[in-house]
Amino acid sequence: MFTGIVEELGIVEKIVPGTVMRLDVRAKLVLETTRIGDSICVNGVCLTVVSLGKKKLAFEVVKESQQQSTLGHLKAGDVVNLERALAVGGRLGGHFVSGHIDGVGIIKSHSNQEGEHWLVVKAHEKIVRFLAPKGSVTLDGISLTLVDVTPVSFCVALIPHTIETTNLRDKKPGSQLNIEVDMLAKYVYRLLNLDRAESSKINMDYLRQMGFDGTSDV
Repeated sequence: MFTGIVEELGIVEKIVPGTVMRLDVRAKLVLETTRIGDSICVNGVCLTVVSLGKKKLAFEVVKESQQQSTLGHLKAGDVVNLERALAVGGRLGGHFVSGHIDGVGIIKSHSNQEGEHWLVVKAHEKIVRFLAPKGSVTLDGISLTLVDVTPVSFCVALIPHTIETTNLRDKKPGSQLNIEVDMLAKYVYRLLNLDRAESSKINMDYLRQMGFDGTSDV
């Protein structure tokens, strides 16, 4: 479990392609207290540490993660957002983030209005349906608040600090971002649709099976 508050920017040092891709990242802060087997959020994707060095850590990325996120397009020298898993008793500065990507979005526009950055992201309807103004969304592992939502896109506002301390500083229109929607929204959506599915089963045949014959003693 993560919070969407980026702790450090790492630099991709080496990539070994394959069905299970090897990803070596240079870092400093997140190395502290980290052990082999721990989880680190890399651009919003929960990965397991398989190797540690003085100035780097390594991950193995399975094919599914490569295909469903932007990790499969990384190259040496790229900047990635890093966050260690939330410690029990730690501060929850963002929102609950699982590190399981729901899809990839494309930056439609990135504007700056008096120091406030507005980022508009185009995404598939299957993602946007879980979003709501003032709700939360995770972009490349960053917890952000939604300003506006349309059927095919959404907008978030970024303060200068977020731009300076995350890889969003390097993103331009056309850049891809990993998206994770608020897990609470997914649960609510599923429960509502299960209720609708159950309601759709109620017809005369169903009622007869349940013992109702359509007559009344009143």
